[in-house]
Amino acid sequence: MKSQQKKQTDKRWAVLVALFIAHCSLFISGASAQVFIGYLSHDSILKTMPQLIIVEAEMDSLRQAYEKEMQQVEKDFNEKYEAFLEGRKDFPRTIMLKRQTELQQLLERNVKFKEQSRRELAALRRQKMAPLTAILKEAIATVARQQRLVVVLNTDSNACPFIEPEMSMDITQEVLQQLSKQEGEE
Repeated sequence: MKSQQKKQTDKRWAVLVALFIAHCSLFISGASAQVFIGYLSHDSILKTMPQLIIVEAEMDSLRQAYEKEMQQVEKDFNEKYEAFLEGRKDFPRTIMLKRQTELQQLLERNVKFKEQSRRELAALRRQKMAPLTAILKEAIATVARQQRLVVVLNTDSNACPFIEPEMSMDITQEVLQQLSKQEGEE
């Protein structure tokens, strides 16, 4: 159900973008020397930013810490499970049921820990990437204003499989230069 709603929302956005581009093209046809649409790959520019290396290193360190803890939790569970299997023949029914319940609860806690770890890592990544994204957006906005662009398309999502080169411009190099300039000012 949610995926169908997402598809409908995506279609609506695609229609809105197409209408906006069509509207912009009316202006372009009146002033064909002027380019009003810019495009770039947000991800490829982001990968050139030196701050990304720091964020990735921090995330790798956190991910390794979580993985180490998950391995330890799994090892502890496996040891308890093996002990349970070895002794279950000798356990009275009450003790066996008690240990079985303990193992089930431990397994459930381990699964919850893994899920929580994934959520926390994703949230931390978003939090650490926010300043980089803001810097990149600022650079894109500066270049867009300098070039008098109405809109800048991100080609990463493949939402625009074709962009007419005569009616648009790739602003990747300009944004990279702007980022260098901003970095020099800091």
